Amino acid sequence: MKPRKKRKAIDGSVYGLMVFASLVVGAALIGIIAYIIFQSAGSFELSFIFGPLQTSLIPMIASTTWTVVASLAIALPVGIMTAIYLHEYALKSKISRFLGIAIDTLAGIPSIIYGLFGLLFFCRLFNFGQSIIAGSLTLSIMILPVIIRTTEEALKTVPNSYREGSLSLGATKFQTIVHAVLPPALPGILTAAILAAGRVVGESAPVLLTVGIARNLPKTIFEPGRTLTIHLYYLTKEALSPDDFAHAFTAAAVLIILVLIINTAVKIVGSSLGTTVENTD
Repeated sequence: MKPRKKRKAIDGSVYGLMVFASLVVGAALIGIIAYIIFQSAGSFELSFIFGPLQTSLIPMIASTTWTVVASLAIALPVGIMTAIYLHEYALKSKISRFLGIAIDTLAGIPSIIYGLFGLLFFCRLFNFGQSIIAGSLTLSIMILPVIIRTTEEALKTVPNSYREGSLSLGATKFQTIVHAVLPPALPGILTAAILAAGRVVGESAPVLLTVGIARNLPKTIFEPGRTLTIHLYYLTKEALSPDDFAHAFTAAAVLIILVLIINTAVKIVGSSLGTTVENTD
């Protein structure tokens, strides 16, 4: 076989493997969602979701939404500013190397350790008790590595010519970052927010120890609650009949829908912010 034909054959094989891998990932996602919806469709009842507070999912949906919004509100500004400092200011200094080690270490700590830390530090030392604010502060620390590293990668995709052109026109370093660097990096930053939101929704150990299991409708972030993940765990743990498992699958379907809503909201907010930044250029 000639070298040119051999290279084409290798390229075609690798391309086929990549397409197959992409199809496997997509099929896995569709399969999981379809299975959950199929299992919950037979016993799907609106009263189980929107009925009385004592028996419906409204308190769990509210607790989950409070937790996600508060965690992102705390972690996103800190994570984005840290990533900007590391990539745009610190470069390869000693402090950037130290922060890099600290970030990687935070990413490798098990979630139960975060839960124990939040229970002792925020719940007891700060006297927040088991509450949404204690859980959000704990989860915000846990998702910082995801936000920082993903934002750093987004900043790396911005060509240096953008920065050089802005600085050559007399803009300051801060103006260059705001008007020339952040707008093209915004899709990557949105990805960081979506990944962080997904991890917050899916966590159980830190939430169980800091937010609690109270099945009440929290009106503020200083009250305890029960997220959908914790409620789903208790539904499956205490399930004795097929109806109990059906309710668990219904809660799982609601959790997936809530994740889609949160991701869509993050994208809409990010798109509006990007439009605002571009209009100020």
